[in-house]
Amino acid sequence: MSFFTRIKRHAMARVLPRHLWLAVIGLICVGLAGESAEVTPQDSERLPRSQYRSGEQVLRALTPLSESCRSSVVKLDIDGATVCLGAVVDKSGLIVTKASELRPGRLSAWLSTGKEVPAKLLGVDAENDVALVKVESDKLKPVEWGMNRVEVGQWVVTQGIAATPQALGVVSVPARKIRHPRALIGVSLAMNGSSTTIASVMEGLGAEAAGLRGGDQVKRVDGIPVTEGQELIKRLRDYREGQTVTLGIRRDDHELEVIVTLKRAGGETEDRTDRIDRMGGDASGRAEGFELALQHDSVLQPWQCGGPLLDLNGKAVGLNIARAGRVSSYALPSSVIRRVADQLQARFASGRARR
Repeated sequence: MSFFTRIKRHAMARVLPRHLWLAVIGLICVGLAGESAEVTPQDSERLPRSQYRSGEQVLRALTPLSESCRSSVVKLDIDGATVCLGAVVDKSGLIVTKASELRPGRLSAWLSTGKEVPAKLLGVDAENDVALVKVESDKLKPVEWGMNRVEVGQWVVTQGIAATPQALGVVSVPARKIRHPRALIGVSLAMNGSSTTIASVMEGLGAEAAGLRGGDQVKRVDGIPVTEGQELIKRLRDYREGQTVTLGIRRDDHELEVIVTLKRAGGETEDRTDRIDRMGGDASGRAEGFELALQHDSVLQPWQCGGPLLDLNGKAVGLNIARAGRVSSYALPSSVIRRVADQLQARFASGRARR
């Protein structure tokens, strides 16, 4: 089914605000122009880029949506280079964005008015890769969060500060947990993994550095007892690279506690899927390890993450959190990002009150 046929069916299946009907009519006109004549292979090769799904001609049709939402978005720069977008959560200038893109340096924000203003990092939720930033402006409009369930096949728009959106896409996978890359303590277990007794220790990983030995028996993980090898493996799967875990160990006739840093195993090879995903550009530095994320097929660059993901009514259904592959991007659902934003604001307010 063509892009424009899907647009027409979507428009007819629901009631849209007047300004979005104008956008839909514009899209349909573009589609009818393309469908009015038989397309030969030679014609398709000359199809203007502006008529592709996120081409300029299509995105211009969504200008009314952009005009109503762009003051709820900022573009963040560090030392003059753009690193990500941000979504306004409070009219005082508080925004949320992608934390891992905020490296040290002079942080500033560009507004939809074309003005650059100072910005300051206030706090970070490392688990969800979300940062709270204060932008020096009182002219911002808080993003309006959508409350309805997001459906697979639903159109979604990535909005920036420009008069047209950054990208148009479709929700392709329902919200699900996105696991982080597997990190290891660096041991193999006895009895084919059914026991918590260490059979051997791998070179160069955290277990060796912490002094673990073959024959040690793991009794606890961060104070929680474990009795089976599979239970131990499952517990450790929830830790990311660089995190530490305290293991309760029984060695010979005494017990001790050992702190181990988890690392990714070396020598991993890039598979064909990884190579294909990189053909369209680099993925975000952190593209995994989210408690819950929507997947959509908008083609984003890493700097286009951190801002709101909108439905066709201009409501934010999530916060773009990562470019994961060539045609896959992740967004934290509005239920998650609203909770995280509230927690970060409460933490900031509490810290300010103690000063």
